[in-house]
Amino acid sequence: MQRSLRQKTFMARIQEKGQSWDRNWYLVDAQGKTLGRLATELSRRLQGKHKPIYTPHVDVGDYLVVINTTKIKLTGNKSEQKQYYHYSGYPGGMRARNYNEYLAVHPTGPLYQAVRLMLPKTTLGRRMLKKLKLYPDADHPHQAQHPEPLEL
Repeated sequence: MQRSLRQKTFMARIQEKGQSWDRNWYLVDAQGKTLGRLATELSRRLQGKHKPIYTPHVDVGDYLVVINTTKIKLTGNKSEQKQYYHYSGYPGGMRARNYNEYLAVHPTGPLYQAVRLMLPKTTLGRRMLKKLKLYPDADHPHQAQHPEPLEL
């Protein structure tokens, strides 16, 4: 019996979607969590980097339902100093809001932006971002998917 000298690396393929990389639904409570640390872990799980079958060019990540996004904390004076920019494309069209102003207008916006900027800037990254479901309070419409609680 002769062994091959080369190791075989597993590469997930869309055609071979099987039982080993089914997507799970997880429920994350963001209350009291730090924005950046939470966003880092969410982006890792959306990409599937926590799974042994992770393949960079295939979406093997899980679905994440995040509740209580308005109760995320920031360290230091970031709630007054952190700026969110929007540019309309016209001269003089740059608008800036601090964290508190942005949170008042878009309750899920800061976490969405943080996770979005940590994902790949490709069509695959946009597909991964669609698996992230954000809700400002504890109510969510995904009870039918039976999301498992996930402690980060």
